[in-house]
Amino acid sequence: MKRRRTLFTTVILYALLLALAAFALEWLQYQYFLKTYPVEIYIVLIALGFAVMGIWVGSKLTRTHQAGPFERNNAAIETLGISKRELEVLECMASGQSNKEMARTLKISPNTIKTHVAHVFEKLDVDRRILAIEKAKSLQLIA
Repeated sequence: MKRRRTLFTTVILYALLLALAAFALEWLQYQYFLKTYPVEIYIVLIALGFAVMGIWVGSKLTRTHQAGPFERNNAAIETLGISKRELEVLECMASGQSNKEMARTLKISPNTIKTHVAHVFEKLDVDRRILAIEKAKSLQLIA
């Protein structure tokens, strides 16, 4: 909600600046100045103005926040009933490992991996690996 309000404020400020620039051009009777100076000067000035405002708006909208260390959501793990081994399988899945690679990493059979993956899918209510990873990250089960 705060980000939406910040975005709205930034857009309104940007619109007001553009309206002010348009008013200033009208107020200075730009017809007179267009006849006095070459058109290319005005094109460059307008382009520079938009570039500066674009950089300013871009920097306001894309500020990065320093994320703290990852904290696993243990309450969600308990609520969903995800076991320690299923969490390990989920982390291996997130690292892009295949079932065989997960079996080698965790030193269990590929069939057991398939069972764990099926349980993870069921507990997270998803049907694809990428959806399971996205949901696990949004619930802060994995980093």
